[in-house]
Amino acid sequence: MSRWFCLLLLACANASFAAPTNSTADDMERILAERGLISQLQDVRHDMADRTTELVSTAMGFIGVPYRRGGSSAETGFDCSGFVRKIYEQAKGMMLPRVAKEQAAATEVIDKKDLRPGDLVFFNTMRRAFSHVGIYLGDGKFIHAPRSGASVRVEDMSASYWQRRFNGARRVADE
Repeated sequence: MSRWFCLLLLACANASFAAPTNSTADDMERILAERGLISQLQDVRHDMADRTTELVSTAMGFIGVPYRRGGSSAETGFDCSGFVRKIYEQAKGMMLPRVAKEQAAATEVIDKKDLRPGDLVFFNTMRRAFSHVGIYLGDGKFIHAPRSGASVRVEDMSASYWQRRFNGARRVADE
């Protein structure tokens, strides 16, 4: 099902639940029900929630794995992009590019205010755009493999270090 169609269905369903006394919303809900789209919408919602939960829980399972430049496994350690790539491969079966800058180029640009758990957050930590990447967890937090001598951990994007270096947000399109 197309992503835009799913978004339209979500918007219609949310509108009908937000204003149940509105006859237009009631009409929309009736039309969706007649066409069998409400159950499809609920299935899409559950599927999206399950995938996001799986991605976040997979990422959280790697907390404490040491940083290793060029690393891409829990056994030897991760760098930031190797960590993100491994999480998406393991949780969603998707292969992202290996380098943070290429991951940014291969994903959909979104506004920071539209971040959802599982989205990618990018930072300029080496005086160049998209030199660091992490996975957004929600509530202003992200998980990443930070630097040599550290390990995979959760951090707050509102910390001044990350605020100053925030470079953009991206969404990985579901295939």
